[in-house]
Amino acid sequence: MDTNETKNVLLAGASGVLGRHITEALTRAGHTVISLGRGPGADVRADLMDRDGLLRAVDGLKADTVVHAATALREAPMKHKDVFATDDLRLTGTKYLMEAARIVGARRVIAESMVFGYGYRDFGDHVITEEADPYAPIGDPAVERHLEGMRVKEQLVLGDRDIEGIALRFGLFYGAGGTESFVELLRKRKIAAVADRGRVLPWVDLADAGRAVALAVEGGRAGEAYNIVDDTPMGFGAYVKNVAEAFGTPKPLTVPAWLLRPASYVHRVVNANMRVSNAKARAGLGWAPSHPGCAETLRALAAK
Repeated sequence: MDTNETKNVLLAGASGVLGRHITEALTRAGHTVISLGRGPGADVRADLMDRDGLLRAVDGLKADTVVHAATALREAPMKHKDVFATDDLRLTGTKYLMEAARIVGARRVIAESMVFGYGYRDFGDHVITEEADPYAPIGDPAVERHLEGMRVKEQLVLGDRDIEGIALRFGLFYGAGGTESFVELLRKRKIAAVADRGRVLPWVDLADAGRAVALAVEGGRAGEAYNIVDDTPMGFGAYVKNVAEAFGTPKPLTVPAWLLRPASYVHRVVNANMRVSNAKARAGLGWAPSHPGCAETLRALAAK
């Protein structure tokens, strides 16, 4: 792609927290953002699950790039069933959006993906990379529905012969627009820290995530996936404690992870143990996190 040319970018999911950061990053880079969504504020109003309505809505539109950052989540999922609608969006909505991409003449499609596609499990001290570790492997029935959605979404985007596809595998989000809800819960003493017991998870600042999308519009290799995570993995319990410290909220209680079993999805996430490399994104996209880890970013956010 010509990295010196500004692009018209059709952004599915522009109204979401990540979508707003993507819009800001794309606009700062000089691109024109065309928002696609179901709400009245969208430039193109359409539901990704309604194929005919989507294709009618984009008919006559021209865009160089399509970004798929749409989600059905409106708040953090607690149980596995809370993710089902997003699983369906990844499976079916992606297929329809790829059809729409052809109609608008897009050369490139960028898909929001997740590092949890490597598996919601304990990887020990192994550092996960895009080349060495299989994505969304089959064999874990408890999370197969989620993994299938992530697997198919990437296959549809990266495997298209006519469109340059890139997948960005994000860590857990924090930062402006995402952390504030945690702060309120901590102030109301409605959330506890989990005993991590050596487990860590990959994280990424929402602003850095948006910047990665802008870089993928301009560069990166077609057909490739990139891990977008900061440099400092941190357990979920440690994250909660860092938020409390940065924003001066009451100190949270620390509870054993088994107490979260009724919240089946959260329980699976906090029991994962993942160290993920961002070396490929640094080399291939020219991306790097603004801060080494969330502790520094949280302090900067709280100081604003």
